[in-house]
Formats: sequence, structure tokens, C-alpha cells
Amino acid sequence: MLFFNRSPVVPVLRLSGPIGMVTPLRPGLAMASVAGPLEKAFSLSRLPSVAVVINSPGGSPVQSHLIFSRIRQLAAEKEKRVYVFCEDVAASGGYFLALAGDEIYADPSSIVGSIGVISASFGLDKLIGRFGIDRRVHSAGKDKGALDPFQPERPEDVARLKDLQRHVHDVFIGIVKERRAGKLAGPEEELFSGAYWSAAKALEYGLIDGVADVRSKMQALHGKKVRLRAVPLAPGGLLSRFRRLPGLHPSVNDGVAFTPSFADDLISAVEARALWSRFGL
Repeated sequence: MLFFNRSPVVPVLRLSGPIGMVTPLRPGLAMASVAGPLEKAFSLSRLPSVAVVINSPGGSPVQSHLIFSRIRQLAAEKEKRVYVFCEDVAASGGYFLALAGDEIYADPSSIVGSIGVISASFGLDKLIGRFGIDRRVHSAGKDKGALDPFQPERPEDVARLKDLQRHVHDVFIGIVKERRAGKLAGPEEELFSGAYWSAAKALEYGLIDGVADVRSKMQALHGKKVRLRAVPLAPGGLLSRFRRLPGLHPSVNDGVAFTPSFADDLISAVEARALWSRFGL
């Protein structure tokens, strides 16, 4: 005799890591890597719920907005309600992703917020000057080399960057106000300062809807027999990603094997580490 498990199923999509930092060995969170899993998550179950677990310190504002928009599009098309659960951190672009949820929950120790825009670099012009090194840059367009770390910083370049940051920040603020309409309770100068908080303060400010974990919340909604089914972002591990890289096999590029740029991956790893370390992680 055959027995069929008729327990209700809630798809769970985990969005973890920095956003937009994509290199051959560090796929990162980008629209290209999450589009397929998003489609699957919203088509997997007849239940009207999709759970999204977020653990991200942020990253690219463009990729954050693209992923956010796609989640909302699918929620409308499939008539699903999205429940977001913040883990260690959902800050900056990570909180942007969380805003795609109809309801947002966090662990008591989660870090939430950082509604701001940042750009970080180094000024190395004095260092290379000390060693008698000339920086030779030739460009068509007087501003093509703006904010080059090996050249002295120009006030007009900084002003242009800050103007760009203000625009991106305004977009972020607009999304927060739209998605959390009627819930925000904190003063705007604090909410949108780039600061971040624990779950208790985020709840007080109306940035989240409660403190809960995904299993407990889904059981409360759909009963104790509900099953959570993870939707993986990418099949396979490191070696499978190597095999999919263009030009890896001798038959490609006139028999020349492709060697991925480990320098790019090293830089990506350092940038990712810096993002996490901003939140003490």
C-alpha cells in the first residue's frame, strides 16, 4: 500500500552573502544567480506563503533593487504572501531585500537597518610620491579619472560622488517608506542615518514586524505538520562551477585553457570581509 505525504509545503529561499560581488569563484547575490530559484520558489507549493531567509551585510544597490523588484513581481503574479526572516544581519542592501517581504521577522540578536549609502577607498598618491613613482593616466574626457586613488582627491569629484549617493539614498528611503507605510515609528533623521540596530530597536522603529524564526512562524500559519522545503540558489559546488566557466576546456579559445582571476577573487573576498566586519561579524 502506498502512502502519500500530504503535509503542506512552504518554499524557503535563502539569500546569503554580499550583494553584487560576482567573480568566477564567488558567485555572490545578483539577479542572474537568483532569478531561476525565485521562479521555482514561487511555483513550488499551492500554499499562499513563500519564506525568504536573509543574511547579508549589503552591497550593490542596483542588484538589491533588481532582486527586490522581482520578488514583488512574482508575489503579485502568483498571489503569494512573502515572509522574510533576518538571520545574523539584514543591513543596507540586505535590508533592501528584506523590504520585499509583506512581513519581516528577525532573531533577537539580528542586526537590522543601515539605511544609507557608502563609498570607501584609499588615497595612495602620497605613498607613491614617497617612492618616486609616477602615475601616468591618459584619457579622453577630463573627468574620466575621477577619484583615482593614486591621484590627489579633487573637491569637484567628491561633490559629484556625494550627489550620486544622495540620489541612491533617496531611492532607498522611498522604498522603505512605501513598503513600511503606517509602521515606521522612529525619527527620520535616525532611521535614515545609516545606523543599525538589534531586533528589539528595529521592532520599536517599525522596521520589522516581530521576533520569530521561520519554522515557528510557518507552523503558526499552516499547522504543526507544515514542511519547509529549501530552494537552493546554485546546484553543485566549487568544481561544478569550474566546469561551467567559459574557455576552461582545451577545445575553447584555440586550445588555450582558461585560468580564472584569483586576484579578482582575492579583492572580492577582502571587500566582502570589510562589509561583514562593519557589523562586528
